[in-house]
Amino acid sequence: MNSALARLLSHPAIWRGDDCACEPASIGTGFTELDAALPGGGWPRAALTELLLEREGIGELRLTLPGLARLQSEGRSIVWIAPPHRSYAPALAAAGLDLARLIVVRGASRSDALWAYEQALRAPECGAAFGWMPTHEERVLRRLQVAAREGRTWGVLWRRPGERASATAAPLRLALMPVEGRLAVRVLKRRGAELARPIVLDLARAPGAPLYPLLDGSPDACGSRRCAAPQGAQFASRGGPSTRLGAPPSHSSASTPERRHGTRFGHRKAS
Repeated sequence: MNSALARLLSHPAIWRGDDCACEPASIGTGFTELDAALPGGGWPRAALTELLLEREGIGELRLTLPGLARLQSEGRSIVWIAPPHRSYAPALAAAGLDLARLIVVRGASRSDALWAYEQALRAPECGAAFGWMPTHEERVLRRLQVAAREGRTWGVLWRRPGERASATAAPLRLALMPVEGRLAVRVLKRRGAELARPIVLDLARAPGAPLYPLLDGSPDACGSRRCAAPQGAQFASRGGPSTRLGAPPSHSSASTPERRHGTRFGHRKAS
């Protein structure tokens, strides 16, 4: 093989046969079996990942915790847009997350949530941006993918039960389902050959696995009853557009945005 052909085949957009594409930057998932199946050996740092849930509360957030902790150790922040349940701050802190670097945006309209999500993806200080918006328009998804690439941000679009959109703009799509107390991860799309079998993970055996529920009110977090966080432990109310977990709630008006390094999340400037 001559050198010119070797250089061409080493391009990250090209792969051969059963090989995975070369991912220039990735974050280890914390699960060896899953890393082996993902291009670059982990979550893509500058791209969208779509996660489809068979049902909520199956350990989906626990799957992402090692990657989030790794990003925070590099000094980058995490932004969650429109999560369906309140985050349980003590459990997140016990799992190794720095609550001062976790921003949650709630109570925004669909258009405002999408705007905030795109801004988070583009923000250089944001390492990961998670969004729970039911977004299916290809034009919007392509724009979000470009924002993740330009911001070098790990973007995750969560698909709640019943949402089966074909997000062709996301280079990585995984379906998550429970299997006998463990989590089965089926690779629906990756930059590489198709995987015939799902990857089954035991989340309880992962290093740093939380002992407490991560979400207040989610099925997996609480079983058949609603969890109650200690007073003052969580500040992700619907009253304001954004809050920083672990910080005292603001007494200013609900329209006051959260500011981090000059970037405004969850608040659109008046036109």
